[in-house]
Amino acid sequence: MNVAVPGSSLKPSSAMVDPFGRTITYLRVSVTDRCDLRCFYCMSEDMTFLPKSDLLSLEELDRLCSAFITRGVRKLRLTGGEPLVRRNVMSLVRSLSRHLKTGALDELTLTTNGSQLEKFAAELADCGVKRINVSLDTLDAAKFREITRWGDLNKVLAGIEAARTAGLKVKINAVALKGVNEDEVPSLMQWAHGKGMDLTLIEVMPMGEIGAGRIDQYVPLSMVRAKLSQQFTLTDLDETSGGPARYVRIGETGGKLGFITPLTHNFCESCNRVRITCTGTIHTCLGHEDASDLRKPLRASSDDALLNATIDRAIGLKPKGHDFIIDRRHDRPSVSRHMSVTGG
Repeated sequence: MNVAVPGSSLKPSSAMVDPFGRTITYLRVSVTDRCDLRCFYCMSEDMTFLPKSDLLSLEELDRLCSAFITRGVRKLRLTGGEPLVRRNVMSLVRSLSRHLKTGALDELTLTTNGSQLEKFAAELADCGVKRINVSLDTLDAAKFREITRWGDLNKVLAGIEAARTAGLKVKINAVALKGVNEDEVPSLMQWAHGKGMDLTLIEVMPMGEIGAGRIDQYVPLSMVRAKLSQQFTLTDLDETSGGPARYVRIGETGGKLGFITPLTHNFCESCNRVRITCTGTIHTCLGHEDASDLRKPLRASSDDALLNATIDRAIGLKPKGHDFIIDRRHDRPSVSRHMSVTGG
């Protein structure tokens, strides 16, 4: 299957600047809300997924991404759910890779749970993908199955090795979970750095009803960092990968460790990102219930005038920052949508 997009030659258009002067250059797009795992901090065990008829087609996703690229997006990340479980998703990746060849796009990447990487890693590299993020919270097979409810750690590790063999730079993302993997952070970091992979730690985010209390999962990364500093030498780095992580260099391993801290440190002042769901809804902030429908203008006209007007209105409503809170009085989702719906 090939993704054919009418009017696919790109013409420069006006940049997207929000009310606080931040230019939007980073787009994260969920290609599906479905996943082949059920990580307990992300999803409930019995998820009700969207009807396939509600999803944008691959052609529509291509057109929508391309419209944002004409408006100044330089980095495009495909997410899910698990993006690689979407049928024929590689035809979308290959089609979007044309923007790398023209120089309109600096980077095309994706976030994955790694379960399908052994199958797709070589093709991703052939499409011009240079690096990927793999979500992996533990190296303990039994604990991995507990966290994911039925996942196979060996399958993910094989996928990571396939990605490295294909020449992809892999970064590991791990959600810090109280009483589950917080004591495993040093060994996970040493394993990742030993293979030339960076590691980023993420605080659990209060998104979606998951059938469990967030306060019982949440561990502040400031506490994790303090414990690490007793064993390792951490040097702050003044660099970014385009996302919200703050990085340190670990003296003993030579590798980088990132911290994404939506609760203990609000990282919104430099936010250059928007997210689009697989149904064409744009969210300009992860931590707000803001939403604008791009599917309707996308389907209403074959040119992008109406679509661009809707995008402008959405960017014009982008808030200054999110209001994530987790404590005993706020042990509920800050936003009702699951992370798998929002787009990684």
